[in-house]
Amino acid sequence: MIIAELWLILHRLLGKFMKILFLHGFFASGQCQPALALREAFSGRAEVISPDLPTHPKEALTLIRDVIDRERPDVLVGNSCGSFYAQMVAPVVGIPALLGNPHFRMTEFLSARIGRHEYKSKRLDGNQVFVIDEPLIAEFAEMEAHQFDCCNPYYKDKVWGIFGEQDTLARFEPLFLEHYNHSFHFPGGHTPTADEVKAWYVPLVEKLMKEYPASKDDKEQ
Repeated sequence: MIIAELWLILHRLLGKFMKILFLHGFFASGQCQPALALREAFSGRAEVISPDLPTHPKEALTLIRDVIDRERPDVLVGNSCGSFYAQMVAPVVGIPALLGNPHFRMTEFLSARIGRHEYKSKRLDGNQVFVIDEPLIAEFAEMEAHQFDCCNPYYKDKVWGIFGEQDTLARFEPLFLEHYNHSFHFPGGHTPTADEVKAWYVPLVEKLMKEYPASKDDKEQ
C-alpha cells in the first residue's frame, strides 16, 4: 500500500497527475456513494471524474468516449451498469478497468422494472425522474449482443472484476471469467459502501494504475 501511494505521489510531482474515470450504476449518478468514496480516498493523489451518465446506453457510451478523449484517464472503474460500459470501452481506448459487480444482462434487470423511477442520488441537471420502457430495453438488447466483440487476448489481464459475496442482482462472475483472468471478492452487496470501496476497491485501483501505467503516447492520442 505504501509503495503504491509513493508511486502515485511521484507521478503527481512529475506532472503526471493520475485520473480515474468512475462509471456509476443505472439508478445512480456521478454523486453516488462509491464515487464520493473514491474521490475521498484518492484526494491529493488522483482526480476522480464521475459524470452523470444518460439513461440510454448509446448516449451513455458517446458521453464516456467524449470524457475519455478529453480527460485521458489512467483507469476506468465501474459499478453494475457502469461496469457493463467499462468492459466494452476499455479494450477500445486502451485503458485498464476494474469492473465492480458488472451487470452483463441489463435487459433482464430492466424488463422487471418497466415504468417511472427516480434516481437514487442527485444529478447535476436536477432531473431525478426517468422511464424504463420497451425502446430502452431494445437498445440495451442490441448492445448486449455485441458487448464482448472487442474483448481480445491482450486485455485478458487488464480488465479486473470485483464481486460482492452478498450481491443478489448481478451474479456474473462465471461469464466474466470466460473473457478475463482476474476476479476478486469483497464481503458486500451489489453497491459497495464507502468503507468497502476504501478497503477493497482502492487497493485494486492503485495496483491497476501501477501495473499498467499509461504511456506518454497514450495520453497524447
